Amino acid sequence: MTVADDVTLNVAPDEAASLRRIVWSSVIGTAVEWYDFLIYGTATALVFNKVFFAAGNPTLATIAAFGTYAVGFLARPLGAAIFGHYGDRVGRKAMLAITIMVMGIGTFLIGLLPTYQQIGIAAPLLLIGLRFLQGIGLGGEWGGAVLMVVENCPTHRRGLLGSMVQVGNPIGNLAAIGMFAMVASLPESDFMTYGWRIPFLLSVLLVGVGLYIRLNMEETAAFRQVQAKKEVASLPLVEIFKHHRKPFFTAVGLKISEIAYASIGGVFVMSYATANLGLSRAVVLNGAFAASLVALFAIPLFGWLSDIVGRKTMFYASCAFSALFAFPLFWLLDTRDPTIVVGTIVVAITFGQMVMFGIGAPWYSELFSARLRYSGASLGFQIGAAISGGLTPLVAASLMAWSGGATWPVSLLLVACAAVTATATKFAPEMANKELT
Repeated sequence: MTVADDVTLNVAPDEAASLRRIVWSSVIGTAVEWYDFLIYGTATALVFNKVFFAAGNPTLATIAAFGTYAVGFLARPLGAAIFGHYGDRVGRKAMLAITIMVMGIGTFLIGLLPTYQQIGIAAPLLLIGLRFLQGIGLGGEWGGAVLMVVENCPTHRRGLLGSMVQVGNPIGNLAAIGMFAMVASLPESDFMTYGWRIPFLLSVLLVGVGLYIRLNMEETAAFRQVQAKKEVASLPLVEIFKHHRKPFFTAVGLKISEIAYASIGGVFVMSYATANLGLSRAVVLNGAFAASLVALFAIPLFGWLSDIVGRKTMFYASCAFSALFAFPLFWLLDTRDPTIVVGTIVVAITFGQMVMFGIGAPWYSELFSARLRYSGASLGFQIGAAISGGLTPLVAASLMAWSGGATWPVSLLLVACAAVTATATKFAPEMANKELT
């Protein structure tokens, strides 16, 4: 039985068809958003430190490049606040159409930017501005995409179906990595001159597809009920910080470890393996590609398991793995064996990131009532991502520079992040198979 079949169990035929359409529309639209956002991470590790920053000190250039990467994460809470506010007041559908255009414009313009050699300091400043625009787009998009599914699916399948939206991440990542793998085969001079720009410029076509899909989606029944009862929150964020601080800070804590592993395993490792270990771009791209391929199946599997054993059990298991694997992660990479390196990246991302990434989508949403759900889930998710995800590669690069190239401080950082999320898991309510409020 496929996931597509499983989502329709115990649902009337007409409702099943509508549910399938909602799920796959959300997956495709989210895949476009993640493609746009993730090609930046790949380019940061492979290109931006060389074309947008002054030559001379490779370590400082890498740290600066990761700093621009962090800007996208730091902008995500602002996007969540803006679009969460209107998503809870106007509706989920309209916000999804706007956010995909914001993301697409930012991504396309990055592909047109002049280099540092051409316009000097203006190049990294423009790059930072466009990365900020990307962050606002993704920050506002995620919550709406998840709620389109979570608020329409059966209670006993909310873990599975909510996690399905997150499949858009590995699909977008596969597309991003695939595009970079193709252009990376160009001669080095061609790749650094124009090849890296191609994945950014092609995003405009994908945005057109995503926008068409989102304009044809229907508003969720949960939000329509809030409107019908005249219970729309006038200031959702004020209400959350005034009366619902516990679920909000719980959501932030639940995100910390997962996004730290995503940033280390998916971005920082690319720079570490190529610059410090002398491995080729192809090896690390193969690792990221394989991890995303596994995630296509792992995410819905973990979501399905969370409907059976509970959200808390799955999060505790992933936190334990994250702490225990923090040191072996670098020991295995340091072997420089391509097969071991690829396998290590796959294991780290699958069990350190994708367990919590998939299950977190429904769980963050379950922590809030319908009238505050877009703002609460989005802002909790995005602030956690900003604190841990955006800063982790920058902090990791700085820690390695401080320690003279040693990786043990980075491993301790991952252990600390796992402890934070385990604590948040303890205080989070178990929501598997419980009705939404």
